[in-house]
Amino acid sequence: MEAYDTGSDARQGRDGQEDPVGSGGASEEREDPVGSDGASKETGGEAGTTGASEAAPPRTGVAALSPRYQVGAVVALAVVAIAVCAHIGLVFLHVAPSNTLTKQHGEAVDEWIFPEFEQNWKLFAPNPLQQNISVQVRADVSTADGEIRTTGWYDLSAEDGRAIDGNPLPSHTQQNELRRAWDFFVSSHDSDNRPVGMRGTLSETYLRHIAVQRLERNDAAGEGGTVERVQYRSRTTNVEPPPWTGEKVSDRPAYRELPWWTVPGGTGPQDGAADGAARNGGAA
Repeated sequence: MEAYDTGSDARQGRDGQEDPVGSGGASEEREDPVGSDGASKETGGEAGTTGASEAAPPRTGVAALSPRYQVGAVVALAVVAIAVCAHIGLVFLHVAPSNTLTKQHGEAVDEWIFPEFEQNWKLFAPNPLQQNISVQVRADVSTADGEIRTTGWYDLSAEDGRAIDGNPLPSHTQQNELRRAWDFFVSSHDSDNRPVGMRGTLSETYLRHIAVQRLERNDAAGEGGTVERVQYRSRTTNVEPPPWTGEKVSDRPAYRELPWWTVPGGTGPQDGAADGAARNGGAA
């Protein structure tokens, strides 16, 4: 009767006996730790995830430096940025048409641009160069036994070309020294190779120094020899036009020979005598 009095919620044992209240409490207590452990595990997992997310990543680059070095890096970057902006501005003023700024500060612009950053726009000119000009030099050399011999022609332009070909960073000297010196001479001399004003004399001196340096580099005088005089000539050939133009040009080279010049320290005839000998066909 007591079993029926407890109702349908009463728990039965193995033998149909009613489960004591203490057993049910014990079972409930046995289940609680499981839930508690699960809760604690979940809580622990969440705590671990939160700690990992809050860990600061390692600093790299400038941020990894000490404050003193960070200030130094910022100052260095600012100096470089200012220098780059100033250079771009000066180059722009150099290539820009004449204006108020270039009239007032033209000398300062030229001092910065020349000679390292000179801009040459001949490639985009209406009539670009259509000739190949090769500058050559030879010398009269006094040998160790007192004789005088004349060397063959040294193609200085070809030497510069070989030094530049395949060189990703050719020097300014290899690219422009000889070419600019020859342009300087041609623009300051008449068709008879006579200097026009002081610039013509300076261009001759410049070419003599280049000749002596290049001949020494090529060991033109030989052991115990001395370079007494030098003579320049240019060899000009036309660039062949594209076939589709139908244009015909001469492929024969044209030569321009300069008079013989005595080099500094040489003991050969002076320039005037050398000039006369060259014009009379006695030199060379």
